[in-house]
Amino acid sequence: MFTGLVEEIGVLDGITRQGEALVLSIKASVIMDDIRIGDSIAVNGVCLTATRIGSSGFSVDVTPQTYRHSNLALLKPGSQINLERAMKANGRFGGHLVQGHVDMTGTVRRLSKERNAVLIDIAPDKTEMSAYIIPQGSVTVDGVSLTIAQVDGDSFRVSIIPHTLGETGLSGIKAGSIVNIECDIIGKYVHALLGQRGTGSGSSSKGIDLEMLAANGFN
Repeated sequence: MFTGLVEEIGVLDGITRQGEALVLSIKASVIMDDIRIGDSIAVNGVCLTATRIGSSGFSVDVTPQTYRHSNLALLKPGSQINLERAMKANGRFGGHLVQGHVDMTGTVRRLSKERNAVLIDIAPDKTEMSAYIIPQGSVTVDGVSLTIAQVDGDSFRVSIIPHTLGETGLSGIKAGSIVNIECDIIGKYVHALLGQRGTGSGSSSKGIDLEMLAANGFN
């Protein structure tokens, strides 16, 4: 589990390809003080396992499934990468609950400025995920915890402060960039649970509606 607060911008030092399977070698410094082989690390928002630890970096394996459903296949040596170690149980929770399980990629449509903020409009590549993209809700873009400022048809907008832009790899994106998107896990679970109401044996519930709310004391 992660929080979406990027700890460091790593640099892709090398990449080994075998079809849709990759091994990424990443240079890092800040996160190297306590990681071990087998630790989970969010790499551009994708939860991966450290398979090799060196003096100035680490390596991770990328499976074909992850290759096909994230932007990791587009990385090249020298690419900047957002890195975050798994959260500690006794740590401060500053972002939102992030699994590192990318739901989809999205295409950056445009960037604009509003005083001290940079506005980024993103079009997700899975329209069926729109139920989880709501104004003022949480979303993770390339591993960065952000608040959805606006939803406009098939795209959404995030507003980024200068600090976040400067401390993450989002400073390098432009119109046409492909980014990883993870929707809010709480929203996904609530949506799934509501969809299951009334599907059990002997159940008469059809979900949440005005009749159900009134019957349960919500007048």
